[in-house]
Amino acid sequence: MNFLAWIIFGALAGWIASIIMGKNKKMGAIANIVVGIVGAFVGGYIMDFFGAQGVTGFNLPSFFVAVIGAVVLLFVVGLFTGRRSR
Repeated sequence: MNFLAWIIFGALAGWIASIIMGKNKKMGAIANIVVGIVGAFVGGYIMDFFGAQGVTGFNLPSFFVAVIGAVVLLFVVGLFTGRRSR
């Protein structure tokens, strides 16, 4: 059950982050899940760096941390995979 909860949590966080970053049309369900789960880890590291509490479980503050981490992840990935001028 915990595995299924992480998938749902990641899917929602990744979906919200993709909407915020304007990449919703380009991403599918699997990409949203991966971005959301990895974003939860990234957000947790960011919050730990600033001395705040990271992801603590399946609650609303942890969801916001995961969304913030997913937005940061999408931004950084966009920097490396964005269109390059010739």
